[in-house]
Amino acid sequence: MAFEALGELLDESLHLPVGDRTYTIPAPSAEVGLRVQAIVHAAAAAADGGKVDDEVLADAAEHDLYRDVLGSAYDEMVSGGVSWPALKHAAITGMVWIAQDKDAAARYWSTGGDPSRMAPNRETRRAAQSGAASSIPSRGSTSGTSTRPAPDRSKGRRRR
Repeated sequence: MAFEALGELLDESLHLPVGDRTYTIPAPSAEVGLRVQAIVHAAAAAADGGKVDDEVLADAAEHDLYRDVLGSAYDEMVSGGVSWPALKHAAITGMVWIAQDKDAAARYWSTGGDPSRMAPNRETRRAAQSGAASSIPSRGSTSGTSTRPAPDRSKGRRRR
């Protein structure tokens, strides 16, 4: 079996519409991808109250992360006069794409950066949970044994 060229299988760019223009974010280098993965992992650990790897976060501060994530689109966006919120949203969308996949990046993009729009609200989650719980029948015993309590054997025993 022959393998197809990887370039034929992967769409290695992200296309983000900002204003009246669509910017293409090229696939990051392996180095940038690995660094973004480490930063996202450290941020998730910090959000969960875990220990944060200071070296990873210092590395993020040391480099121009948004420039690395956006690649050639960074200079195009800056020279095109894109606003800071738009550039930041595009860069974070790029980070989500690198750390997860295009579907997750599209979900993040469509929220406008508002994390509360990413997850369903409490009422929707509860309705889904209660609906799922009530629609699953309880499992019966498969052992074939009775659930009646064992007889009390102390009755009928003779005292010595």
